[in-house]
Amino acid sequence: MTPNPQPFLDMFKKLGEDLKVPAVALEPILAHHRKNLEALAASGKAAAEGATAVAAKQREIMETAVKDIQEAAQAFKMPGSPQEMMAAQADFARRAMEAAVKNTRDLAELVQKSNSEAVRVIHDRMQESFEEIRQAFQRKA
Repeated sequence: MTPNPQPFLDMFKKLGEDLKVPAVALEPILAHHRKNLEALAASGKAAAEGATAVAAKQREIMETAVKDIQEAAQAFKMPGSPQEMMAAQADFARRAMEAAVKNTRDLAELVQKSNSEAVRVIHDRMQESFEEIRQAFQRKA
């Protein structure tokens, strides 16, 4: 009968001891990666909240547009002269263009804010991570 095979991890442990490899503190490494994952989760949450805000704004824009079109259709009267008709159409086009510009600006601001927040979380974590690494090397020196 063959003796029990030595567990795989024990073989590596013995190899490390034989080669005098210094022990690795796993907890700081795990804590470092845990913080990285938390930052990724926070960044994803910020991005999701931003997407929700953009969708809500788009819904609001559509509801307002439909309401404006309904009001325009209900208030529509054939103007008496071609000049009055052109003036009414120009006024409607002007209001529609102003609304489109405002809505586009609002959406762009929402997207920029959302993206900035998501990137800021990752950027802050990267800076913190570099500082942790720098401090770890300073302690050993």
